[in-house]
Amino acid sequence: MTLEPTADGSNTLYVPELNEHYHSVKGALTESAHIFIQMGLNHAQAANPRVLEIGFGTGLNAFLTLLEAEESQRAIHFTSIERFPLSEDIVRELSYPETIAPEECEKFYALHTAPWNQEVKISPYFTLHKIEGDFTHFSFSECYDVVYFDAFAPEKQPEMWSQPLFDNLYRQMNPGGILTTYCAKGVVRRMLQAAGFTVERLPGPPGGKREILRATKERT
Repeated sequence: MTLEPTADGSNTLYVPELNEHYHSVKGALTESAHIFIQMGLNHAQAANPRVLEIGFGTGLNAFLTLLEAEESQRAIHFTSIERFPLSEDIVRELSYPETIAPEECEKFYALHTAPWNQEVKISPYFTLHKIEGDFTHFSFSECYDVVYFDAFAPEKQPEMWSQPLFDNLYRQMNPGGILTTYCAKGVVRRMLQAAGFTVERLPGPPGGKREILRATKERT
């Protein structure tokens, strides 16, 4: 695993075994902020959203969500499942807080040092629950208002993109819940629709992917 800079100045990681990056090389920060915060979280109608992230990874999505919670003063409960947590050395090499919000460095590293499999209050507006486990074999006991589907691409990890998994996510979401993903492939869109979601194609991040997907569990 190697550290690589992206076009907006933020770093990402490259996994040679998968020939895959954790984020877009066109801009890691730009991609995460656009897909998961602007097109996902900011459209959630819940007063205090419960967020589920598929793939904790570098912690970038969690950190941006924490910053949004602090700014909006909207309490957020953030659950994230990750099978292969990163080492502390790699996390520090990424230098996300130093690039994005130096005044919040302590909170970013608290996201990574927080114990797994238990709730931790990182700030008055942000509660973290990291699950060290395999999404494809995990049963969630709560319901969520927002899902960040940020697994590696379908051609790299096909087991993460299956109809039963999207069906299960649909059941675990509250009415009005939103799922966003960077992957706009037709097969993914059709699986989301088959699960029951109303799916929109939206413009991708500036300089990045042309389209992304937002799936909504409509209120009945």
